[in-house]
Amino acid sequence: MKRILSTFITGVILVGCGSAKRINDLAVNSPITTSIDLTNVVEDKVPVIINPGRITAANVTYHLPRVVQGTYSVSDFGKYIDDFKAFDYSGNELVVNKTDTNTWTISNATTLDYISYYVNDTFDVEVTGGIGGDTPFSPAGTNIESDNYVLNLHGFIGYFDALKNNQYKLDVTAASNFVRTSALEQVSYTTSADGGVSTSSYFAPRYFDITDNPMFYGELEVEEFQVGDIKIVLSVYSPNKTHSAKSLKETMETMMQAQKTYLGNVNSTSRYDIYVYLSEGKENSPKGYGALEHHTSTVVVMPESMQEAALAKSMIDIVSHEFFHIVTPLSVHSEDVHYFDYDQPTFSKHLWMYEGVTEYFASLFQIDQGLVSEDEFYAKIMGKIQSASGFNDAMSFTVMSEHILDDPYAPNYGNVYQKGALIGMCVDLLMREESNGTRGILSLMKELSLKYGKNKPFEDDKILDEIAAMTYPSLKVFFDAHVLGGTPINYNEFFEKVGLEVAESEVKTNFIQNAGALIVGANQTDGTVYFNNLVSKNSFWNEQGVLPNDIIVELDGTKVTIQNANQILSQVFGWQPGKEIEVKLNRGGNEVIVKATLTQSYTTGQKIQSKQDVTQKQLDLRTAWLKG
Repeated sequence: MKRILSTFITGVILVGCGSAKRINDLAVNSPITTSIDLTNVVEDKVPVIINPGRITAANVTYHLPRVVQGTYSVSDFGKYIDDFKAFDYSGNELVVNKTDTNTWTISNATTLDYISYYVNDTFDVEVTGGIGGDTPFSPAGTNIESDNYVLNLHGFIGYFDALKNNQYKLDVTAASNFVRTSALEQVSYTTSADGGVSTSSYFAPRYFDITDNPMFYGELEVEEFQVGDIKIVLSVYSPNKTHSAKSLKETMETMMQAQKTYLGNVNSTSRYDIYVYLSEGKENSPKGYGALEHHTSTVVVMPESMQEAALAKSMIDIVSHEFFHIVTPLSVHSEDVHYFDYDQPTFSKHLWMYEGVTEYFASLFQIDQGLVSEDEFYAKIMGKIQSASGFNDAMSFTVMSEHILDDPYAPNYGNVYQKGALIGMCVDLLMREESNGTRGILSLMKELSLKYGKNKPFEDDKILDEIAAMTYPSLKVFFDAHVLGGTPINYNEFFEKVGLEVAESEVKTNFIQNAGALIVGANQTDGTVYFNNLVSKNSFWNEQGVLPNDIIVELDGTKVTIQNANQILSQVFGWQPGKEIEVKLNRGGNEVIVKATLTQSYTTGQKIQSKQDVTQKQLDLRTAWLKG
């Protein structure tokens, strides 16, 4: 294979430099100069050059991350590296030994000038689902296409042992007409003589800042708006121009203004980036829909085929969750987060806080700011109770969090967004009750932010006792039983505090679920997707005469298979009443066609509702809970 390397400048950047102690006498503490050249892509691979400066050790080890923050799964970014080479100052190759999937050891390192390699992208090799398995979750992945580059930098740039705290200088060379966005500090911008190619140079204080600041390059649309003291930068890639940054801006601005009003004086960042990649559903398109948070940004992957209203609703739920991460883990986090090990990480015991409380905030602020009704908020909470019931409810949440990469805990990771959020709700209700409505979980997180902040981690084993000491003894009782311990939570005991109860009722649902339970299944043997027995309890499909075991052959002219089911059914999830649909079914070998206009679908399920004998004290506490 022909190897083309870009030229680069090996100067020393002076921005932000200060006195720094040499670590383990491995290298002179100068910025690590890195180069990514998007103009010299070879066979869908991007060339990367890493210049560490003068190495003073006989051998040096270079890693790509095995695990990145926020994913709680193994990604093995070293799998996507080809043609790894090291060169001395005379241009000769040095001996390199690849010791595992993500690690290379370089001999005679005192003569090392630079290393070079090619990076494959992860989007092209995703399996159906795009999460878990052998490929990184899509929002943590990378894309290399002629019109778009998703630069999650942890997939391109690695680190040397003991040099993770060195400064980094990053040069990204690309076509001058490319739109580019990054929250990393840009320190210079140069253009070629003919104006066709330009290089943006960025500065990162340490390796963490490389991994924590993704970039988008290519045919993007970018919109900016201000939310209090925070500048929001919205970057959108829609390959078929189905959606745009302009069309999403109003939804995002309204939502984030409401979030900022809810948060009040929390100003832990001056800029927040939202990177949105809309997948067109092709074989080499990303399939893991959702988002990955960074401290001051988020990468979102969603289907391009979603209707505008459905996409806007999903973006509210997804991005609001990610934006609340400026509270935790940005302002409140443990030592495991602060001193993260990308190769052999240890995990905090408190995913109930990082993901659960964040998810709870993403729902609570919407009712607090009038974006949803009480019934809609209750339905969201009820959905989490039902979803949580599908996980191991007797598992200690702290033990699960600490061992989240291992069985039997890994399969329960999804519960951090379900029971984790409900733990946050229970803490909120306990604090409201104890303080006659004046304190809640938001005030607690603000107090913790003041006590710790982004540069001071808490000790994992002490934080629950600290919270109890800062609040009320009832929280310690709750933590001991339901967070440290494995006692299931009786949610009715908490709803009673605000005059609510769970009751059987007719509830609204969508066209792919009954109150959170999927009404479709998959046959792994023949690759078909079918309606299961629950379809009979979904009012819309029941009215259309759809029966259990009907195979879904086509939806609106698109053939449905296991391979594209995630893409297609995510569209069905976003269907709204009034849409015209045509569904082709196979019923025992006979073709059945359903042509209809969607109407609101209902099912029988549990619903959170107000009790008849509610007291004024309960009503007052409910108001304090829902409206701060």
